[in-house]
Amino acid sequence: MPNRHERFIVLYNTYQARVYGYAAGRAGHQLAEEVVSETFLVAWRRLDDIPDQAQLQWLFRVARNILRDNFRQAARRESLEAELRTWITEAVADAGEHATERLTVLRALATLSDDDKEILTLTTWHGLSTAEAAQVLGCTKAAFFVRLHRARRRLQSAIDAADTATSRKPVTVPGKGSR
Repeated sequence: MPNRHERFIVLYNTYQARVYGYAAGRAGHQLAEEVVSETFLVAWRRLDDIPDQAQLQWLFRVARNILRDNFRQAARRESLEAELRTWITEAVADAGEHATERLTVLRALATLSDDDKEILTLTTWHGLSTAEAAQVLGCTKAAFFVRLHRARRRLQSAIDAADTATSRKPVTVPGKGSR
């Protein structure tokens, strides 16, 4: 009785060319070598599961599953790439508008006091909840809401003043009206 290694060598030498032909016929020569390698890797791992009377069929079934998985991965990758291209195209189209709005908000923010900047950025840019931001400032949640409301009003006034000076469409304060 041949040992495991010898059985695999016989299996490989007997069927490698046919598995390659099957894979090349389904996916082309470039992918066929990879499919053959993966097929025989599975065969090595599951050598005891390969039926003696249907070795070629078993290898073809494994190769078919590997090809199917490769096609699925390629389809997912292409779909993702198409989605990302769409996002990039939309982002490039909107980039000028967003850059202008961002610049307006940043300029308006620069005119505010340090306290107002801190209150606005804790929740908007740093992602803290209102309770967390109140804790950072050492005040109650209610006091934080009052300060946040006032800071938003001052920011909106600064934005409105900048919009009036440049005659652009109005920019709204991020997070305005949310708690």
